[in-house]
Amino acid sequence: MVDYVVYYRVSTERQGRSGLGLDAQRSMVERFLGPNDTLLAEFTEIQSGKRDDRQQLWKAINLVKKTKSKLLLPKLDRFSRKVSFISGIIDQGVELEVCEHPGVSTFFLHLLACFAEEERRQISERTRAALAEAKRRGVKLGQNGKRLAEQRAKDRLQFARQIKPHLDAAWADTASASEVARYFNQIGLPTANGGRWHAQTVLNYTRALSDS
Repeated sequence: MVDYVVYYRVSTERQGRSGLGLDAQRSMVERFLGPNDTLLAEFTEIQSGKRDDRQQLWKAINLVKKTKSKLLLPKLDRFSRKVSFISGIIDQGVELEVCEHPGVSTFFLHLLACFAEEERRQISERTRAALAEAKRRGVKLGQNGKRLAEQRAKDRLQFARQIKPHLDAAWADTASASEVARYFNQIGLPTANGGRWHAQTVLNYTRALSDS
């Protein structure tokens, strides 16, 4: 039996509102936790991984130290890609557990941090090179992102319309999005990507219907 404090991070407010990224992280935690493990608290940060001044993270760390629990991370790169940052947390005596690398040693976590930092550097270099090449060819930047966002909104609305009878019935019998999500999970109704429901997921589809 292990006590855990979970830390989630997404990079943008849009991801935080939509549940994009958070749903996947929560699913990883749900699969990781054993039947006798205890989840003491969850902290969610909406901030770039490049920054170290994260209020929610330090709240999570303080609780870990107070309760002598472990800090549970869905993915190490969602936590940070900086070796110095990850090493600094470990050096404080905080025990880290990563869902995608269960049971690894502190030494191996340091190695993973090195790989993550190098991956971040390579991604940054490739992005700069791609933007420079696109600019050279006269491509108007930002167009693809806008089209992708519009397509995601259409897909969300289409799925929301498919499950509208379920949503209407659930909202009629329950008082909150959390209860609707719990009910959908109990009856085995999957989300659009086949994952589990959370309160924010319910609100996203409900809002899509009301805005249409």
